[in-house]
Amino acid sequence: MLPNELSNIFRNKQKSYKMVLILSLINEYEENHNLVFPLNKIAERFLAYYRHHSSPENPVDAPPQREASNWNDYTLAQTKTLLKTPIDALSSILEFNNDQQAITFKSFITNELNDNVIQELKAYAQNELDSYNNQLTSNEIGAAFSLQNTLTEILNSYLHAKTQTFANHPLGVLFRQTIPEQLRKLPFIDVNVNYKIQGSIGQGNWANIPWIAIMDKRITGTTQQGQYIVYLFSEDMRNVYLTLAQGVTLPIKEWGRKEAYQYFEQKVTEIRDQLPLESMQKDDNIHLTTSGLGRDYQVSTVAYVRYDRDSIPDDDQLLADLENVMNNYKLYVDSLTQEPVEENEPTFEYEELEPLDPLTVSPRVEQIKTYIEQRGFHYPTGLIENLYLSLKTKPFVILAGVSGTGKTKLVKLFAEALGATGSNHQFTLIPVRPDWSDPSDLLGYKDLSGAFRPGRLAEVLVEASQPENRHKPFFICLDEMNLARVEYYFSDLLSIIETQEWNNNRIVTSPLINRDSLRSEDQSIYGDLYLPDNVYLIGTVNMDETTHPFSKKVLDRANTIEFNYINLQQYPNDYRAEQQEMIVADNQFLRSEYLQLVDMYRDYSDLVHKTTEKLVKINHILEEIHAQVGFRIRDSICFYMVYNQRFQLLTEDEAFDLQLLQKILPRVQGSSLSVKRVLLQLMQGALGKSLVVNDLIEDASDLYQKWSSSQGEEDAKHPQTAKKIAFMLRRLEEDGFTSYWLS
Repeated sequence: MLPNELSNIFRNKQKSYKMVLILSLINEYEENHNLVFPLNKIAERFLAYYRHHSSPENPVDAPPQREASNWNDYTLAQTKTLLKTPIDALSSILEFNNDQQAITFKSFITNELNDNVIQELKAYAQNELDSYNNQLTSNEIGAAFSLQNTLTEILNSYLHAKTQTFANHPLGVLFRQTIPEQLRKLPFIDVNVNYKIQGSIGQGNWANIPWIAIMDKRITGTTQQGQYIVYLFSEDMRNVYLTLAQGVTLPIKEWGRKEAYQYFEQKVTEIRDQLPLESMQKDDNIHLTTSGLGRDYQVSTVAYVRYDRDSIPDDDQLLADLENVMNNYKLYVDSLTQEPVEENEPTFEYEELEPLDPLTVSPRVEQIKTYIEQRGFHYPTGLIENLYLSLKTKPFVILAGVSGTGKTKLVKLFAEALGATGSNHQFTLIPVRPDWSDPSDLLGYKDLSGAFRPGRLAEVLVEASQPENRHKPFFICLDEMNLARVEYYFSDLLSIIETQEWNNNRIVTSPLINRDSLRSEDQSIYGDLYLPDNVYLIGTVNMDETTHPFSKKVLDRANTIEFNYINLQQYPNDYRAEQQEMIVADNQFLRSEYLQLVDMYRDYSDLVHKTTEKLVKINHILEEIHAQVGFRIRDSICFYMVYNQRFQLLTEDEAFDLQLLQKILPRVQGSSLSVKRVLLQLMQGALGKSLVVNDLIEDASDLYQKWSSSQGEEDAKHPQTAKKIAFMLRRLEEDGFTSYWLS
């Protein structure tokens, strides 16, 4: 049986490169019996595989299009450069020695390798590669499409599929590509009408109710609102419903459930009176799930046809049913497009944005890391992933550490890698002055004549709010933000961040500047100025005798990322051959998708419950020093964990480790035995094993000496948290007081 470290290395695969790399390494080992693999030899084997296996009948992944159209034109030098991608993707088990130009397994993997393990790894890589290539072949050739067979396959396989890895699952291809492509070919789908056909099995995690929708874009382009046709699969996979339905998400967000339900019921009655709806059920007897969205669907469905798993009709009947629903839908859309909409008809404006594909996030983050490394800067493993997830969770992040660790440079390079620079005004550096005592230094003030004099932050917010800029991310770096007391000059922003809410598919806040307080000539520019959802605030802080500490009000609203551990022996790599270009990123890449737990609870309830149970145990510990976390921190940690699961950037333990470090430990400080007891109890959780707390109360030196700043001598469930707690314990014993911030 494969060791755990090797058993899931292919769970996330956008390409076949990782499997071919592993097979190339094993083939080289079988020939030379050496676990140091020269890059040149591996590149030859890697390139030979693609050259020999590429054919129209058996397609393989193509090389990067910007470099060559086929593998025969691809050079060995290009292959060696390309190999950096799968080597980085397998960095948990592989290392690359730049001096020797050689690849090796990490030492803990090498220790477990024997002939049996190598053969199992080879079989695992070959099976994954064959499966991947078969999928390419089936997509290329395509089989005769049967709606009956497709629905039957989904109903019979979906529950089992939910126990498997989500990323790159064949059902995802079926819902997102195959079925929409086949439905577009149906003769009664009018090619002259701009239909949007979309399917989903969830975003980053399996949905309880997968669906396939047909939308006439003249009335809606999103399943969140409007009327459309949709196949809805029940949670228990006993039934699938072909429905004429209404989108529920935006009306419920805008009005609340009670008022939205009244609208849905009124609309259902109106449409049922208007359309024939022959051979369709016109009641609310739809049973999709026992809770949550099930009731929303019942109230909002106009009419439906139900199919039971064990008696799916033949294709002729299924297509006849679909054509009938399409004819009714066309009648309804025609009535809307030919008649003016009544003034009391509610509409929800939205921006038509394609859902963020979780499979594109990891490669983009890797591109950001490569861009930063090629500029000669190295940061701790996982830091860029952590910064991305933190910004995605909430648009305010604090970077803390000793002076000279590259905090400000990290913000600039991260923004630059996404196309946000000072020259295009998407990156702004605002140095904080020690004499700042109120928000006017950031936002602006009225002079003696009554004219408004905008601060630098206000100018950026105006620029970011322009319609042509709303899809661009804007970064503001507040440099050395604790030179002044943060609560004095930043309190308005801290409060405003908590007023975020959805409005017309954008995130808006309460105004920062009241329109009525300004002159009429200033109102058009600065009146009701708010924090738009494409602005990201990142503060850098040095913790020393010249700076001010943070209050819980600040810490509750930010992820505080600390990097004090410095490796001076990191040197720039030679990337002169080819520089990673900037990624011109749409704001959707960074923008939060969840503001409240209800926004994601339906799809990620298991992870929310699991995370909350951990926090409940932590709160029992923190009660002793009155440092418990509230709903705001619970929600923030859950959002972070869900984004990480969707995008598969870190393991679950790694992600929770960082949240303990960034959201829990900054709350702990003091000089009492209670503080020490809390730290020791938290250390138990971080290590994943029991400690004799009473024995360590007097002297914990044996414990914290094993976790010096340079190394930890034992495995831990949450090593970064353990290392920080050890530091805090040492400070408490040596200085009589401890805090997360002591340097």
